Amino acid sequence: MKKIFYTILVIGMMIVNISCADEPEPEIRVLNSRLNKANVQFKTDAGNTVNINDVEPGQLTTYQDLDKGNLTVSAVIQDEPVKPVITFFAVKGIKYTIVIVGGQVASLRIDRE
Repeated sequence: MKKIFYTILVIGMMIVNISCADEPEPEIRVLNSRLNKANVQFKTDAGNTVNINDVEPGQLTTYQDLDKGNLTVSAVIQDEPVKPVITFFAVKGIKYTIVIVGGQVASLRIDRE
């Protein structure tokens, strides 16, 4: 009886350990829907920054890992005076696409996968 209890206990601990495995860091990419090239900066709570520069019109960049937490995203768009900014909380295991929205005034949108 003790062997059965011990075996069940070990299997249960293994299941808990597997289910609590670390999720991957948030992944972020940029889609430029404007007519001009853009530079995008991601700033974390810790003050770290990641830049994705020279995003051409219509281009979708590859994913990059970032730390979870509050992110401030800003874009500088070539030949445009407006520099849109957006802040959001990035969660582990989620993929985000930052869209530089086309239209009259530049703005940013966050799409989640």
